[in-house]
Amino acid sequence: MEELTLTTPSLLFSAVSLIMLAYTNRFLAYASLVRSLKKEVQNSELPMAEAQIANLRERLYLTRTMQILGISSLLLCVFSMFMIYVGWSQAGVYSFAVALLLLILSLGFSIREILISVKALEIHLSNLEQKK
Repeated sequence: MEELTLTTPSLLFSAVSLIMLAYTNRFLAYASLVRSLKKEVQNSELPMAEAQIANLRERLYLTRTMQILGISSLLLCVFSMFMIYVGWSQAGVYSFAVALLLLILSLGFSIREILISVKALEIHLSNLEQKK
């Protein structure tokens, strides 16, 4: 196995930064959806409001988990770089490995969130079909 250098963990910075930007955009979109759904529910009775609320709640929790895992991955990359810098290469390798695992988990939760988002759109489409 090759020795881990300072540049290897730093390669993840741009990838994790872009992922965190995408996660933040999702979160902001969900916040907007929650606010608009609240107004709709207050103004009229929506038969599908319960399903939408449950779906949004699950998506919000998944997004929170994705963000926490992504930030933890980035933090461990920095920690890994510090360990390599001070000469503790083995600790750097292990912390980088954990950082990669956290990033994998974050991406896995992202896939789960996308599948749930598709279900939310299916709820809206079925509502449109019922109105026809």
